[in-house]
Amino acid sequence: MEFEYRLDAPSEKVWRAISIAEIRESWLPGANLRDAKPIKEISGKEVTYQMRDPLPPHLESIVTFHIAQTGENMTRLRIIHELTDARCITPPIPANSNTPTMMCAA
Repeated sequence: MEFEYRLDAPSEKVWRAISIAEIRESWLPGANLRDAKPIKEISGKEVTYQMRDPLPPHLESIVTFHIAQTGENMTRLRIIHELTDARCITPPIPANSNTPTMMCAA
């Protein structure tokens, strides 16, 4: 999933809101993060966190926040949320497969 927002705030303020744990906790609870430390960070521009759903089946994903200054006090915030849990990713079908795709009964 991808979301894009135009915020009426300078990029430094938006960066603090997503990168400082005490501030981030007010809108993204630590229980949703697998680890409070980012797995990737480009200071002032991008940060990526690994997430884990607190409710069963506890799916894992990563969320990346991209920040870009668009005006004097305007910031574009792009949020990319990718499901990375192996249980939800369908294996690719080989291009040379001559058999129809079949589903197994549970």
